[in-house]
Amino acid sequence: MGLITPYWGLDGLIIFTSLLVAAYMYMTRKFKYWSKRGVMEVPPTPFFGNFSQCFTQRKAAAEFLKDMYSLAKGLPCMGFYIFDKPALLIRDPEFVKQVLVKDFEVFYDRYATSDVSDSIGYANVFQLKNPIWKTIRARLTPIFTTGKLKRMFEQMAFVADDLNNHLESLNLKTPKAIDIKELCASFTTDVIGSTAYGVRVNSLQDPKAPFRAAGRQIHALTFYRGMEFLIIYFMPHWSKYVKTKFFGKEFSDFLRSVFWDVVNQRIQSGVKRDDLIDLLIDMKNRHEKEGDLGGLNFSGDDLVAQAAIFFSAGFETSSTTISFTLYELAVQRDVQTTLRKEIQEALAKTDGKISYEMITTLPYLDMVVSETLRKYPPLAFLDRICNQNYKVPNSDLVIEKGTPIFIPMLGLHYDPEFYPDPDKYDPLRFTDENKKNRPNFSYLPFGDGPRGCIGLRLGLMQSKLGIFQVIRRFEVTPCEKTKIPMPMDPRGLTTTALGGMYLNIQKISEV
Repeated sequence: MGLITPYWGLDGLIIFTSLLVAAYMYMTRKFKYWSKRGVMEVPPTPFFGNFSQCFTQRKAAAEFLKDMYSLAKGLPCMGFYIFDKPALLIRDPEFVKQVLVKDFEVFYDRYATSDVSDSIGYANVFQLKNPIWKTIRARLTPIFTTGKLKRMFEQMAFVADDLNNHLESLNLKTPKAIDIKELCASFTTDVIGSTAYGVRVNSLQDPKAPFRAAGRQIHALTFYRGMEFLIIYFMPHWSKYVKTKFFGKEFSDFLRSVFWDVVNQRIQSGVKRDDLIDLLIDMKNRHEKEGDLGGLNFSGDDLVAQAAIFFSAGFETSSTTISFTLYELAVQRDVQTTLRKEIQEALAKTDGKISYEMITTLPYLDMVVSETLRKYPPLAFLDRICNQNYKVPNSDLVIEKGTPIFIPMLGLHYDPEFYPDPDKYDPLRFTDENKKNRPNFSYLPFGDGPRGCIGLRLGLMQSKLGIFQVIRRFEVTPCEKTKIPMPMDPRGLTTTALGGMYLNIQKISEV
């Protein structure tokens, strides 16, 4: 005898069907949210909204947002659904300016959130919420002054010599296929280890160096890590249930140990390098004198968090920029020839000595890097959350508090209205004249406004130095394993080549 009918099997079917209908009604209750507000939306699918391809990791998040951007051609914004959550995609540069700059006080926080139990992931300056974010950013900013960057460059130059010596040791008289991404990541890891931590990492010579191994763990392209990043950036309310780790457990444990060893050695030795470690020691001392700072503890993991984001962002974004630049130079041989000529002419004027001023002012090198960042921005979207009801200027649209906002850099950077023939790699897009002819906020590789990338100048400097050092003496060309065009890995939150990136490298005989 069943509970509803005389048959248990029929009871089970009725209960299952009722639960399925209830779940369907719940998960579709917000559909039409945007159309009711006069905003174009892409018809969502029950249970997944518009997010099924991302959730199953068949499409990278940046590519998904780029596709959404393309569907709303001519419109300032459009709506889409992350499962049942309405989200707004901004595509008009003027609207982008409102969100990032003019009305920053409404959109000051990122939507992305790690679990609060992940102290290193939650408390870093990239993830922190206002108002504590503003305080921490102000205390970290002094490390990026021109004077300190020049001193960092002197340390970078030694690592650049290590890069050259490493390439020389490979006996590249004939072309040899090399994993360019790994080479570039080893270079930038050594740079960050030296400039930020005062540690000689030596990952160029030792691929198993602890810092390099830890860096691989952060951006490991596994289904699990991909899911963690999707939750943090697109479903942050799930973070507390899933216990996401922004950097991953292995890296967090590694850096926690290394960081305190370096700090304690620095304190005991009394040596001052005027680098990140010194700045964080100062923050620690100030915390011990001033007490609580917005709920953060700068005698523990909240201090380590700042060192962690500096390392992760510092090596990964720059290695991405260098590797994709070398890839494009290998494919576009005329661009490589033009760049090498500029580099060699600059070196001829200084008897072969590289300087901070040279690296930061070479015009064609700057255009090359700018074009790479257009086609391959390392993190190709920006996320914000609306912290109060906001009426969009010159519109009837009111964005409700708690609405996630996404700005698809990849969409803007590939919009033919701003960049004709956008798939073509053309550094001349970034001549002074061409830059003036484009609207502001149509180029955002480092974000913009008060929450723009704090390490922009450092990232550009080490990226340019790495490219400079390779191209001055070596030629890069495609090899049998080079994929043209280069497909992107759908599991990567950052811009990552699918299956690695391989190029031939050969020493230039006349140099």
